[in-house]
Amino acid sequence: MDFNSQISAIVTGGASGLGAGTARALAGKGVKVALLDLNQEAGEAVASEIGGSFHRCDVTDEASVDAALSAARAAHGQERILVNCAGIVMGRKTARVDRDTGAPEAHDKASFEKVIQINLIGTFTTIAKCAAGMLTLEPLQPDGERGVIINTSSVAALEGQIGQLAYAASKGGIAAMTLPAARDLSRDGIRVCAILPGLFHTPMFDGLPQDARDALAASIPFPSRLGSAAEYAALACHIVENPMLNGENIRLDGAVRLVPR
Repeated sequence: MDFNSQISAIVTGGASGLGAGTARALAGKGVKVALLDLNQEAGEAVASEIGGSFHRCDVTDEASVDAALSAARAAHGQERILVNCAGIVMGRKTARVDRDTGAPEAHDKASFEKVIQINLIGTFTTIAKCAAGMLTLEPLQPDGERGVIINTSSVAALEGQIGQLAYAASKGGIAAMTLPAARDLSRDGIRVCAILPGLFHTPMFDGLPQDARDALAASIPFPSRLGSAAEYAALACHIVENPMLNGENIRLDGAVRLVPR
């Protein structure tokens, strides 16, 4: 798909981190970008910066997703690009012994469900609804392409660390959806890929001490630093432009392999 001002995109989680970086990159290529996020202040700031639009959206609420997509389409037309970056991280072991009481404690169901609802089901919801919208579009020549969907999984999908039970499950589910979604939508000219980032500098890392960030960076073979949102965005843009990328889970990690802790 060639970038131009007639192409519109949806970026979930677009108010910060990988989503904001992707929104900036797409806008820089002339694409009309709508940001969907819960953080209205940050989202409106990014939208103003790139000449896009912001629409408050809770990806766990189907009515909220419907309303946000309707508003985005009213602003920019039916999207041909969807990039799913909305997600959360949570650390909790499958079971542990409470340090204060010495009592065994199981991973609670509520927090596990929250991570799955946001990361996995939220991604599913926007995939399905945006794909349905893309079906209304005229195919682009020469390949008859209608749209591109890019999801954000994680290397934790394959190498989940201690305390990442819910997070790894959610990101593993996203990776597992890639091929069947691509196959489902192939006859209609809609491609689906997922990016599996390694250790990237996102707002999640800002709360860590500098020595902890340095240690994480040093664990990456090359380059030995945290990845940037711009590097994630560059891959997302390449996926859009390369029509043979379909049904793929692509690691973006500097050759890192996560150790247990």
